[in-house]
Amino acid sequence: MPRPTERYDPVFRKYTRRFFGPAFDWRVFKAQALTESGLDTAAASRAGARGLMQLMPSTFAQIQSKNPEFHSVDHPESNIAAGIYHARALWRLWRASVAAEDRTTFMFGSYNAGRVPILRAQELAAARAFDPTRWASVEAVAPDVPRWRHRETLNYVRRIEGNLARMDARGRVVRRAP
Repeated sequence: MPRPTERYDPVFRKYTRRFFGPAFDWRVFKAQALTESGLDTAAASRAGARGLMQLMPSTFAQIQSKNPEFHSVDHPESNIAAGIYHARALWRLWRASVAAEDRTTFMFGSYNAGRVPILRAQELAAARAFDPTRWASVEAVAPDVPRWRHRETLNYVRRIEGNLARMDARGRVVRRAP
């Protein structure tokens, strides 16, 4: 029997392969789910986001309209599938406008904050002669971007990176969080 932290690994693998291809590291989405919900299927935020991937019901409904096989925001496999599907849409939006090595970070930043605050940060970075295609530039100007809870987003991205670093190649969580 798999450990609780490994219970949904086959689902993360399946939908990462489906929406990102076989070469993409499925563990990044498990790291995201650890950050979002601690892998708690009953997790709910004050804002109303639900499930392992902390999707808003309205976002899930939009995704479900294109993927009717996704049952419910509260169905664990459907929640994971919809979260990865949503991440793929964000991944594609950033394709031409960010450095390839920072694209995953931009994807997760916009998953958390929405795309608009990140675009505003890029504009401000460019105005300050920073490279707006790099996440480090977004981080540098984040405190000065109006109407963005930047600390939450920057911490969110760091927590995903930390969760990924705690996993071995098979996705097992092998080290405790600092």
